[in-house]
Amino acid sequence: MGKNRFGTIIQIGDILVSEDVVMEYFACDYAACRGACCIAGDSGAPLDESELEGLERDYPAYSGNMTPEGRAAVDAKGFFEVDRDDDIVTPLMPPLEGSQDCPCAFCHFGAAGECLCAIEMAGRTKPASCSLYPVRVTHLTGGGLALNVHHWDICQPARNKGAREGVRVFQFLKNPLTNAFGEDFYDALSAAATHLLG
Repeated sequence: MGKNRFGTIIQIGDILVSEDVVMEYFACDYAACRGACCIAGDSGAPLDESELEGLERDYPAYSGNMTPEGRAAVDAKGFFEVDRDDDIVTPLMPPLEGSQDCPCAFCHFGAAGECLCAIEMAGRTKPASCSLYPVRVTHLTGGGLALNVHHWDICQPARNKGAREGVRVFQFLKNPLTNAFGEDFYDALSAAATHLLG
């Protein structure tokens, strides 16, 4: 671990983890947000190129869960688009009526307007960036990775719930982090957390 003006950096192999992943509280409060992270904003969820084949392959399995507007977006744009930052992201539907927010094309809206992932509903693997949220993964020059916490105002209920229940970001994301980076990585991160949290 190293300390710099950005705080403590935890290095596990070629992965750099910001202290926020360990120190900050977070536990999704779906009853409060109703899936707002899939709706808010003007850019889709980040995608890795390696995920595109699976999105296309599994489309027949999950497309029935999507809205007509979502399927139309995929028909028009394909399984990804490139946002203003030149990142590969999920395609978006047009803005919701009376809003500037453009939902992810892979959204499913329940009877009460709550948002779910059409891919996950079909038992398929949703994009890693969705599973790992609020952690965002950045590819570093030289091949390493950096894990940082993305701060979004719509997730304040999740930060509040995490604080009430004593759940840190890395604890909330135990399964996604393990699936993405392996058990050894998570064990090392937990050990670093024990050290930092005293």
